[in-house]
Amino acid sequence: MAVGSKELGTVELDTFENDRLVDELKKAKEELFNLRFQSATGQLESHGRLRAVKRDIARIYTVIRERELGIRPTPVAVETPAKPKRGSKKAETTEAPADEVTTDENTAEEASK
Repeated sequence: MAVGSKELGTVELDTFENDRLVDELKKAKEELFNLRFQSATGQLESHGRLRAVKRDIARIYTVIRERELGIRPTPVAVETPAKPKRGSKKAETTEAPADEVTTDENTAEEASK
């Protein structure tokens, strides 16, 4: 991708769920509106940003449409495990204490008794 947002590449968009794509589309449209408003009032500093945002919008629409047609797979929602809070103790282990662990030697001695 030569021009556009670095965070909205097609590889990145493939990992987004449909709801997140719609949210990104809304953000991009709001940004485009603001850029057009700045351009009309002569306050726009980066004219290349207009083109980049338009391409981002087109890229999002393309991904949404390809998912509707079944060309591009919709990502499966994966639940991430909850991270422990900072400062909390590590998760307790379920291993038995060393004195309760039986070995072959202990079982052989008990069997001989």
